[in-house]
Amino acid sequence: MAHGKKYSEAAKLVDREQIYSPLEAAELVKQTTYVSFDATVEAHLRLGVDPRHADQMVRGTVVLPHGTGKVTRVAVFAQGGKAQEALLAGADEVGGEDLVKKIEAGWLEFDVAIATPDSMGLVGKLGKILGRRGLMPNPKAGTITFDVDRAVREVKGGRVEFRVDKSAIIHAPVGKSSFEATALVDNLAALVDAINRSKPAGSKGQYIKGLTIASTMGPGIRVDVPAVLAAAVA
Repeated sequence: MAHGKKYSEAAKLVDREQIYSPLEAAELVKQTTYVSFDATVEAHLRLGVDPRHADQMVRGTVVLPHGTGKVTRVAVFAQGGKAQEALLAGADEVGGEDLVKKIEAGWLEFDVAIATPDSMGLVGKLGKILGRRGLMPNPKAGTITFDVDRAVREVKGGRVEFRVDKSAIIHAPVGKSSFEATALVDNLAALVDAINRSKPAGSKGQYIKGLTIASTMGPGIRVDVPAVLAAAVA
């Protein structure tokens, strides 16, 4: 695959054989960002699991200490006091049947959907619309809950959902290229620690096989996993 001139220049700064310390990698990911917008920095973790087996599925959430740098729009399915709680917590859109109808009519101006358990009967009607876009509330992601205040504040404050894909890789954002390198390290450490704690019982041998970070369209930078986990403890 042929890359453009800017990518090639950025890639020259990275030694593909080297495994960098977390801080070196964070500083390098900032140096190798060449796009004109504030690029997202993503972590890519290769796991020693077989996602085809239910007992080796890895999924969870983590609140990044410095947030994602992205404004997250939240829609909440709730009624009565819980609807009021959602609004006070900062939800962008709150409703019941009215919100269902609005979405059925084509409105999808949100990034995360949260629902109280007693609203799931209504939300079920939107299965095809929300499911296709990965927006369906899910108890494992903490988006079906009566603790609406906490769920909304966490999502708004930088909560990230992670899930292993078919090729046993997790892709998740850890901030923006405008972040300080130390903030990127803190966020990366929180994510890797959460994934490490989510190790399934069915996983045998080495669990986290590799970690790479990259900014949008930038080259991949290999990171020392034990050093990241040590930073999480620190």
